[in-house]
Amino acid sequence: MTELTPRQHAASADLPPAAPPPPTPPDRTARRALLVACGAAFVAFLDLSVVNIAFPAITRDFPETSATGLTWVVSGYAVAFAAFLTPAGQLADALGRARVFLYALAGFALTSLLCGLAPGAEWLIAGRFAQGATAAFLIPAGLGVVLSVTPAERIGVAMAAWTAAGGFAATVGPAAGGALVEWFGWRSVFVVNVPVAAALIAVAWSLTAEDVRHGDGLPDPVGTLATGLGIGAVVAAVTQGQQWDWGSWRTLACGLGGLALLALALWRSRRHPRPAIAVGLWRHRRYALVNAVAFVFGATMFAWLLAGPIWLDAVWHYSVLTSAGAMTVGAIAAMVTAVLAGRAPEQWNRPLAVVGALLFAASAFSMSTDAWNATPAFWSAWVPAGILGGGGIGLLITVLATMAARSLPPRQFAAGIGMNLTARQSGGALGVAILAAVFAANPEDGLAAFHTLFAVCAAIAVAAAVLAALPVRTEEVNA
Repeated sequence: MTELTPRQHAASADLPPAAPPPPTPPDRTARRALLVACGAAFVAFLDLSVVNIAFPAITRDFPETSATGLTWVVSGYAVAFAAFLTPAGQLADALGRARVFLYALAGFALTSLLCGLAPGAEWLIAGRFAQGATAAFLIPAGLGVVLSVTPAERIGVAMAAWTAAGGFAATVGPAAGGALVEWFGWRSVFVVNVPVAAALIAVAWSLTAEDVRHGDGLPDPVGTLATGLGIGAVVAAVTQGQQWDWGSWRTLACGLGGLALLALALWRSRRHPRPAIAVGLWRHRRYALVNAVAFVFGATMFAWLLAGPIWLDAVWHYSVLTSAGAMTVGAIAAMVTAVLAGRAPEQWNRPLAVVGALLFAASAFSMSTDAWNATPAFWSAWVPAGILGGGGIGLLITVLATMAARSLPPRQFAAGIGMNLTARQSGGALGVAILAAVFAANPEDGLAAFHTLFAVCAAIAVAAAVLAALPVRTEEVNA
């Protein structure tokens, strides 16, 4: 070993001691965080769709309320869920992600119980709005906890597991919902969330021990309120526009009023020291592009997912349980490709996103052709389309979640995830509106309406592929 000279000794003495390497979070903590985040995603996304199965039974129990009014039992949850994702992420970063996650789980359990015990339709609709709001807090807070305790090289695997949990909800949701309604009545669809949330709280309780608050206080309250109300109003206008009539005062009031509130929120966020919307993240091309792809693909994905069960019921006349079984084809394909995408190297993310969008486009295009007609063709038509479409969803959604997570500074994990999911949910609301508009334009020819819708879905998916192919810088966002 070479000895140091006196001058070298003196120089080395002036150097500060080497900083110790950052501690690696225990694997047990990371696994626990991922488990509860996946469980929360499962129940939150399950309740987006499972009530569709219970809706006929709900209308029979509340005959004094019009079917139009009762549709808010379904859409109220979706509107509140989309409205609160962005504010929820900001608040989770400011107050502590694990704490907000636990409060949201407790709120989800209480609002689910309110829905299950609702004495009237008004109580049920109010409960569904509240349930959607608490579910919105679950997702960014839970994922924020996961990202804060997961090593960078494992983020892709974690996002794949989280995506697969949503796919699993789509797989078992229709069948589980149908069984619960058949055996215990529609109220059981809501009450079953209570023990699930209680179990997740028991597992997640220890995560608060190392919870960290980021920021110097709560985000701008005026901007936060304007953000939530603005997004909710716009989503309500887009979702209900066909039913209300696009030129009606309700549609215009919600749409224009929501845009005005969002403009106010953005204006304040550019000037406030604690902005309600993390507008600074949009200055980075990678994160902005991921959100653009999420919005565009959300539109085609939601329309496709909603049109599938309608096709099975209206064209092929499948029963509820048979339809539920058929829907598992795409859901299983999505889970498989999500796991594969999560294990892929980071440099494969963008090519996999393009491939996922094109696979989905191929599925939608095949469903727009005459090969899909009134004669049931499960093996020759449904299964190939389900594998292509579901596989494409699993690839693209997982890659987008991974790219978004890797683009975020640690201080804004929950805020960035919340905005990314808001983009996808807002695109989904647009997709539902597109579906309604296509069917309204073809009232006498249902088959032509389906073919037109699927052709539109294919075109939108190609647009998502083009966006995903745009070049971006690979450096991560700096805090």
